[in-house]
Amino acid sequence: MSRLTQLFASKEREFFDLFEEAASNSVRAAELLVTIIDEWPDNATAMRDMVICEQEGDRITHDIIQRLNHTFVTPFDREDIIALASALDDIVDFIEEVADFLGLYRIEAPMEQAERMAAVLRDATRQISEAMPRLRTLKDIHHYTVEVNRLENEGDRIFREGVASLFERGIDPMMVIRWKDIFERLEEAIDATERAVNTLEGIIIKNR
Repeated sequence: MSRLTQLFASKEREFFDLFEEAASNSVRAAELLVTIIDEWPDNATAMRDMVICEQEGDRITHDIIQRLNHTFVTPFDREDIIALASALDDIVDFIEEVADFLGLYRIEAPMEQAERMAAVLRDATRQISEAMPRLRTLKDIHHYTVEVNRLENEGDRIFREGVASLFERGIDPMMVIRWKDIFERLEEAIDATERAVNTLEGIIIKNR
């Protein structure tokens, strides 16, 4: 292998490594959110770890963009690299917002639907993390896409159930607004997992 070929291969590995790192970081964030909600409000350590996780996601995204700006030959289209990096970053950003809102809104106890949506989110990020190494060899990930899409549909169902329950219980109007915000951020995080896996599958199909 020539030195030039080795250089190109090294650059490609950097992108693949960073995408796998980003996917793993999204799993970490989702697992932290499950812990935070399950133990609310008694896990300050997990809240601090969540902030670190979000900062790590930003660092990974920055590294991907930096490498993109300094790499002449990329493993696939630049717009696809940006789209996948952004989708993975969005997952973590929305997760961190959920955790942040729990504190800002002085939530006393989590709603059961929030616990279930967090579990759906965790499962979806795990599917993406398992699928991501297949990007290196462009292996089919359709069954991962199907599962994430199924989880997204489940998340939508739980979201509607949770919002409906807010108006059935005679909850204080301000609390309704706060919980609706939280549910919406959870839904956005789950939607971001669907965008990420669909983007990933699109890249694989396009580059086969």
